[in-house]
Amino acid sequence: MKVEGLDELSKQLDNLAQKARELDGTHNVSLTEVLSPAFVSAHTRFANADEFFEASGFTFQSKEEFEAIPEGELDKFVQSVSSFGSWQEMLQAASQAWAVKRLGF
Repeated sequence: MKVEGLDELSKQLDNLAQKARELDGTHNVSLTEVLSPAFVSAHTRFANADEFFEASGFTFQSKEEFEAIPEGELDKFVQSVSSFGSWQEMLQAASQAWAVKRLGF
């Protein structure tokens, strides 16, 4: 009895393992990449991260400007436009979605 398809499955598993190795460690990923249009439009009333940032009234142009935003105020904005309870909760969910996409799922 010959089982077919195992070679293809083996290739797919090897590919998945390689992608997982590439995700290991720390990565510098832009907010607009993590907050993809698909993620933002699925979880907010905005089509993409640019619309989300513009509507927030906060300046996200530099790391320093972003870090100067009072987290409580950003949390309130996130709560008002999404189902997330905080900016960190939203960012964590977006990061997980980004990783899943990078793995090819």
